[in-house]
Amino acid sequence: MNLPIVNHPDYVAPLPPGHRFPMAKFGMLYDLLMRDRFGQAWEFFTPSLPPREWLELVHAPDYVQAYCEGTLDAKSLRRIGLPWTEQLAHRTCIAVGGTVLTAQLALKTGLACNTVGGTHHAFTDFGSGFCIFNDMAIATRVVQTQGLAQKVLILDLDVHQGDGTAAIFRDDDSVFTFSMHCAANFPAHKQTSDLDVPLAVGTEDDEYLQTLASYLPDVLAAVKPDLVIYDAGVDTHVGDLLGKLALSDSGIFRREMQVLSTCVAAGYPVACVIGGGYSQDIKGLAYRHSLLHRAAAEVKQQYRL
Repeated sequence: MNLPIVNHPDYVAPLPPGHRFPMAKFGMLYDLLMRDRFGQAWEFFTPSLPPREWLELVHAPDYVQAYCEGTLDAKSLRRIGLPWTEQLAHRTCIAVGGTVLTAQLALKTGLACNTVGGTHHAFTDFGSGFCIFNDMAIATRVVQTQGLAQKVLILDLDVHQGDGTAAIFRDDDSVFTFSMHCAANFPAHKQTSDLDVPLAVGTEDDEYLQTLASYLPDVLAAVKPDLVIYDAGVDTHVGDLLGKLALSDSGIFRREMQVLSTCVAAGYPVACVIGGGYSQDIKGLAYRHSLLHRAAAEVKQQYRL
């Protein structure tokens, strides 16, 4: 089977001119994947809107209702950093549906990728840092509720700590949260993941990958997850506007190959989301995000999933 990639045309929603969130990258990523097709190595799947009950497996019903109906107060919207529109609210929900579908496909096939996702700064009852609902947490709860998985590892390699995810699962032994991030970066107040690996500003490819290799195999062996949800943020790149680490394009591709081959070789299915990435060069940014899908297609072929 080809690599399942989850995408929806509504993953792109209008934002005010000059807004610093790079919404255009999602459409460019899909266009790049469509043009390339990596030797026809992937197959696209379209998600559906999730029922509100899925959102409420993680988030407070009052918060879900206020956001979905457009009544969230101005202070809360400022903390999120995105305006409210019907189109953006729809986009937020369809992205959650996409990560749920990605997790379900990964459990069936061993490996699947979304073309959005990784909204790890969303807490139970508020959003933050461009994150409204925590798609990885919701996908975790849905597959657990559906009896598809019991133990889940959330592997967060975005440059920013997965603070919302850590807080949501702080007292939950069924979910292991692993965040490797730049120490001197947003959020200023860190939460406590099951494993936090803070990195120094300017960390480059080799040191980054060696650090990851010193933790990931042991975590997999100890946790033995039924599913790994992988946040492959590319804001670790040396040119990222919000990053502070110094990975190259090659380093990011090596990271994706390292993560996916380590998990798949040990028999653990992986659902991938793309995480953060911020650049004025949107084409270059979309290419960096595509490295995840290219690596996943290669690993799927190597291990004949």
